[in-house]
Amino acid sequence: MQEQLIFEDHYKKLGLEIFSEKNLETINGNKFRYDIKILFIPAGYELTVDFNHYKVSVPSLFFLTSQHLKIEKGKEDSMLLYYNRDFYCIQIHDKEVACDGLLFHNVFEIPFVELTNKETSDIKNLFGNIKDELEWKDSSAEEMIRTYVKQIIIRATRSWKKQHLNNDTVKIPGSELEVFRDFSRYLEIHFREKHNVSDYAELLHLAPKTLTHKFKTLNLESPNQLIINRILLEAKRLLFYTDKPVKEIAYDLGYEDPAYFNRLFTNKTGNTPANFKKNYHSGKKYNI
Repeated sequence: MQEQLIFEDHYKKLGLEIFSEKNLETINGNKFRYDIKILFIPAGYELTVDFNHYKVSVPSLFFLTSQHLKIEKGKEDSMLLYYNRDFYCIQIHDKEVACDGLLFHNVFEIPFVELTNKETSDIKNLFGNIKDELEWKDSSAEEMIRTYVKQIIIRATRSWKKQHLNNDTVKIPGSELEVFRDFSRYLEIHFREKHNVSDYAELLHLAPKTLTHKFKTLNLESPNQLIINRILLEAKRLLFYTDKPVKEIAYDLGYEDPAYFNRLFTNKTGNTPANFKKNYHSGKKYNI
């Protein structure tokens, strides 16, 4: 039996799992549900993140927090780095790595970065260094591992920007990036209680019209639609992965009138919440 690769000290935890077809059930269970996760996925894998299905044709990194993950197939070894906020909090360290709102919690629901051959080699080396430190168990291992985690995140953030800014996927000029990053971050924190564009405009110190105009001029979905998208995503998670009744889900998401929530969900998805729970099979499919 393979030795468990994990660092634990009081509340801090970080671990590394190497997996392939033989042990996918380990990854697909609830063991890592509440951890921050960075997955290195080689070409040839198929996986579902929340309600989107991905066929991976080039090595990629996936960045996950509360999303639901299911890996369906893949032969070559993949690596899962998982840790809690006490070990490394992306919000606290955001000034160092500038990843929150891009790699994690971005409103465009792009949770991955495709890697070139050189980037693949570099990332594999960093995962290998973390593995060595976890096996070595030296007193300085924690800080060494943290520096490698930062390097993975910084390299991936650079790649995400290169792949997704000023192109056909997300047309954001670099000068506007912080507004969208901050909007993503605030939305992730507040979507349960703040449902209006004006709430987020206030947090961003902008007029609601200015915020809406920034999205419109870049041909992006409106802030209002992105707020609704995030609420609906959480609603789908709660409907599909829990046994909570619709009324309780409505309250969880900040709606005091469950009938209003029911109408909103039905209008936006074409399905009542009850029908979605009963009939959902698969979401969008992406080749990457």
